[in-house]
Amino acid sequence: MTQTTVHLLRHGEVHNPSGILYGRLPHFRLSETGKRQALTVAEHLRDHDVVHVVASPLLRAQETAAPIAASHRLEVATDDRLIESANVFEGQKVSVGDGALRRPKNWPHLRDPFTPSWGEPYLEVAHRMLAAVHRARAAAEGHEAVCVSHQLPVWTIRRYLEGKRLWHNPSHRQCSLASLTSLVFEDEQLIGLRYSEPAGHSDPKNTGA
Repeated sequence: MTQTTVHLLRHGEVHNPSGILYGRLPHFRLSETGKRQALTVAEHLRDHDVVHVVASPLLRAQETAAPIAASHRLEVATDDRLIESANVFEGQKVSVGDGALRRPKNWPHLRDPFTPSWGEPYLEVAHRMLAAVHRARAAAEGHEAVCVSHQLPVWTIRRYLEGKRLWHNPSHRQCSLASLTSLVFEDEQLIGLRYSEPAGHSDPKNTGA
């Protein structure tokens, strides 16, 4: 049997002085702290057998992936399936858990928290992330791959693989900035999952994820 590890890496801290829910909006880059976090993770993975680095198309994910790829003399591949989840509150300062219920115009978007009705369905997120993971696994067969994504997609695929319900309380996510959720496969079968924070703990509610 062939063992392969796919590391799901949440991007580093984003420069977001306005505090908006940036979601899939372009041009949101890493802050100086985020750049340091990316370098810390690259150093953490320096001696790992990484042969494939792939990222969401969003700038913050690409910037997080860059030092890891450089340390292994690789190019950063892009997979659209690793992108942040869609959200109708994108571009606003208010989010689902931050006053949205106080505005009647938002109520139609909040009618079903189990799907959820304000954004991309959790099951769709899980399926596209699973496809991205298996593509990375195949590309790195027998070695290690790094997939740079976003908080909600990483947390959703983790819950899916653990057989847990996909709807959840966002404040309970174990997915800090620049954290690694590492999936270990024997051939195509998942045999292990571990979580680590090489860049230290951060607030999981960081805006925009």
